[in-house]
Amino acid sequence: MSESLPTIIVVHRKERRSKCSAEPLRGRDGFEFRTYPQDEIEIPTNYVRLGIDGPLLSEANTSSGLLVLDGTWRWAEKMEMDYEQVPVRSLPVWKTAYPRTSKFFEDPDQGLATIEAIFAAYHQLGYSTAGLLDQYYWKEKFLEINAGYLL
Repeated sequence: MSESLPTIIVVHRKERRSKCSAEPLRGRDGFEFRTYPQDEIEIPTNYVRLGIDGPLLSEANTSSGLLVLDGTWRWAEKMEMDYEQVPVRSLPVWKTAYPRTSKFFEDPDQGLATIEAIFAAYHQLGYSTAGLLDQYYWKEKFLEINAGYLL
């Protein structure tokens, strides 16, 4: 993921902004927010999509931009269909600090809050993570339970 290419965060239109963990990044340099399905979204060919069941994000991806889909797991599954042409890259299994409360759907074990996934991806590639978690309520817990990745 190139630091010169913006990270594109596609937020499902039904996602409440008050619950969106990446919302504090809106307006910050290096991040573009788009709305799904309302915005016409063309993703350049030099992007990779954070997801599950893809090869691990690695140094080979440092020249690519990052696409992140933001919505509940149920919505994200539907959103993925519109972006299946964007190669998927996975993260090592970080643990989420975000409390899950769904009574109807089971979240994947390796599921992270959007801001957690962005932080983990930036860390994985050696990019600056300064300020990414500053407004994340569960920042300290997230950093504590994933301390082994931060060495």
